[in-house]
Amino acid sequence: MVASKNPAKAAELAAILGQTGIQVVGTEILAKLPAPHEDGATFVANARKKAIHYSRYVPFPVIADDSGLCIDALGGQPGVRSARLGGPAATDGDRIRLVLRKLEGVPWEARTARFVCVLAVAQRGVVLATFEGDVEGVIDFEPKGSGGFGYDPVFYFPPAERTFAELDAGEKDRVSHRGQAISRAVGWLAENLRGTPEELPES
Repeated sequence: MVASKNPAKAAELAAILGQTGIQVVGTEILAKLPAPHEDGATFVANARKKAIHYSRYVPFPVIADDSGLCIDALGGQPGVRSARLGGPAATDGDRIRLVLRKLEGVPWEARTARFVCVLAVAQRGVVLATFEGDVEGVIDFEPKGSGGFGYDPVFYFPPAERTFAELDAGEKDRVSHRGQAISRAVGWLAENLRGTPEELPES
């Protein structure tokens, strides 16, 4: 099960995993479960906490992601608070506008940033493995593109000369922080994941 209550993130994780032949099951259960308090100081801590939390409710392995944008000119912010920047009512657009305001006057060469992703796999309250990925880029001066989600419209990826939101899903998956983490995890997942749809608890 992919443990993310962000529909776009959950869909992206499930799609990338599906390309490897790994079946994702039980995601509809997630909406009925209480969410953990993400108070970890690192991506690893939050990914582990989420994986442990949700794995206590289901019999099969849970894959939890914690990811975010780290901007050098802002001292690594928003970092682990990427999804919570601006408060619980903020939209992706609100968060992008806030980041761009913080970077007003910062020249292109100083707008370097990276997306970071940590995946944690847990079962029955125990973390089995973690995998990491990161990708370097630059924060553009304005949003560009209509794809992706989160900060993708302002994350300019130099090798492609486009923002992540201007890449199609396949292009992004091949180079993204999340795609890298899954690529590093896939061999382990294929060999070690257990659990089938028949093991889903009654809802």
